Amino acid sequence: MAGSRRSPQADVGGARVLLRAVDRALSLHLEPGARVVVALSGGRDSVALLDAAAASKRIRREDLVAVHVHHGLSPHAQRWAEFCARLATSMQVTFDLRRVNAAVRSREGVESRARSLRYAALRDAAHEHCASTVLLAHHQDDQAETVLLQLLRGAGVHGLAAMPEVRTVDGITWLRPMLRVTREQVDAYVRSRDLAYVDDESNASTRHRRNALRHRVLPSLRELAGGFPATLARAATHQAEAAQLIDELATLDIAPLLDSESLDRKGLAALPPHRARNVLRHFLRLHGLRPPSTARLAAMHDQLTVSRGDASVRLTHDGRTLGIHRGRIVVHRVPPAAYARAWRGESSLDLPHGRLDFVPTRDRGLCVAHRDAGWTVRPRAGGERFQPFATRPRRALKSWLQEASVPSWEREALPLVFHGEDLVAVPGFGVDVAYQAQGGEAGLALVWRPFP
Repeated sequence: MAGSRRSPQADVGGARVLLRAVDRALSLHLEPGARVVVALSGGRDSVALLDAAAASKRIRREDLVAVHVHHGLSPHAQRWAEFCARLATSMQVTFDLRRVNAAVRSREGVESRARSLRYAALRDAAHEHCASTVLLAHHQDDQAETVLLQLLRGAGVHGLAAMPEVRTVDGITWLRPMLRVTREQVDAYVRSRDLAYVDDESNASTRHRRNALRHRVLPSLRELAGGFPATLARAATHQAEAAQLIDELATLDIAPLLDSESLDRKGLAALPPHRARNVLRHFLRLHGLRPPSTARLAAMHDQLTVSRGDASVRLTHDGRTLGIHRGRIVVHRVPPAAYARAWRGESSLDLPHGRLDFVPTRDRGLCVAHRDAGWTVRPRAGGERFQPFATRPRRALKSWLQEASVPSWEREALPLVFHGEDLVAVPGFGVDVAYQAQGGEAGLALVWRPFP
């Protein structure tokens, strides 16, 4: 934990810059009387932000909630949480501690997973406290670092736009009031207010790329470019405007192609390749998917516009699959791995990719008299035969579903009800004649509710 000495008079000017920046952002983006969450790590930047927000006339202290996310990654994590609790109490601000487990192994790196969990915890806290806004303590130097990191990744204009000052997602406004404030001005504010804060030892490690950039590269850039970091922050603003223009063009191009949640394949193929790729990127973003790499996007465009048969296209991206059905590009879930669930007469059955409900009915559906042992729910394995209509012969299930124009991915995802080895019921399609309720018999209608 670090303390700060009393500031010299020269620090007062820098401190005023930070206060004015926070006041400006709150006045522009905050409704009077709104509750606000402040992301409080306990570090210098977030402590300065919380102090400035508490001192601002734009918001009442009773409307502030300091949220600390405990990642459990550092041996000092508990001490940091205790410091944040004491700080919030001393400022007469509500404190909320959120614990997450960022150490669990996943396809993400630990740093990326911690960031995802942190934002999710802040979002949940905002909803629970009925807060409309979350304040984040990123400053101008952070913005410059982000631009450089994105350049090193070969990012396009959306990546080079770096961090927006304000963004609204799911009814919550994410606001960075200090994005025009330099690290030196934050330091000046902390000294002028004699604020205590904690030092995260991982910030000194150059094992992480951002820290290596901060300690090894940025000092040289400051010597070479007198306007640093403001010049890179300004470049991010230019890229943000360019990204907005690109998005507006995509919105115009996609309008005649978009029907509900699918995309017209022929219309996409008719666009010039660079605009078609822009539309495809926009389409993926509409589905909440991360942008693919340049090479991956080009390959997606080629396969979606050149392939001859609908069923031949199946592209997996960000946990979803892109396919073509009746000439339209559709995004859907990846079919689940093989599973088998015993059904013992429950009113609903939870499956890996959704819920199957058994709704009481009469004169139709699955006859309840058949509810004995030996029932299972599982996906297609191939070769199943089915007779849902007494007037038509027993046929392969695949033929029935193809006749009904059920897309291949929906066929694979359908949970099928078996009695022993007999295929008995297919949700949304029917029940085999040997198991149908009729003549006033009580029955069960199958309602399949897949996860979105």
